Amino acid sequence: MASRYGQYCPVSLAAEILGERWTILILLALMDGVSRFNDLQRALPRISATMLSQRIRTLEDAGILQRKPNRQGHGHEYALTEAGLALESVVLGMGDWGQRWARDMTLDDLDPRHLAWSIHLRLDTAAMPTGRTVLQFEFAGAPADCKRFWIINTDGKVDMCIEHPGFEVDLKVKSDLRRFVEAWRGIRSLRTELSAGRIHLDGRSELKRAFPDWLLLSALAHVERQRAGRERTTCQRYNKA
Repeated sequence: MASRYGQYCPVSLAAEILGERWTILILLALMDGVSRFNDLQRALPRISATMLSQRIRTLEDAGILQRKPNRQGHGHEYALTEAGLALESVVLGMGDWGQRWARDMTLDDLDPRHLAWSIHLRLDTAAMPTGRTVLQFEFAGAPADCKRFWIINTDGKVDMCIEHPGFEVDLKVKSDLRRFVEAWRGIRSLRTELSAGRIHLDGRSELKRAFPDWLLLSALAHVERQRAGRERTTCQRYNKA
């Protein structure tokens, strides 16, 4: 059971549920269209299965989440209730505040598995070639067990792989992990980093030219940093360029 504050204040009552670790991120994943347990784990690679199960039960008990039969005929999936959908503005507002005012990222925050999941959700597949396109991302500074991942678009169906998918790679993307994450978040200019070769592309010339149009970047990449620090300084330098 969630910890209780023992106060009638509506903020206190809401915080009893929403203030638990991982809860907001689970809600964000559900709002992004994730509906199955395994996919929630892929979206949040650092959460344990036990913790995820506990948080899901709490959200169900609170009437925020409901379990439904899987549309494919076996197992089940999760969906937000009316109360859960009403939290969208709260969660997105937290993201907006975090982009402006939360602390600067540390190396421990740079989880390439979460980045892989985010990229596979934020591709403009209509701008990509028909058929199958395989992107390989390789990052210096990433943990040894996840220095590479692959994103595969097949006529609008996008998959992510942490292990080689067995297909020929069409375009390779190489970068320092922090630099790429900063470009993904809008702290750096993706096009500037590509032009300077600090984010390097290897593949056919037409694919390299089109690549920046494929990435939609973080949904909050347009929000400028306000907190003083390294990221705000970087953001301001690129905005003046």
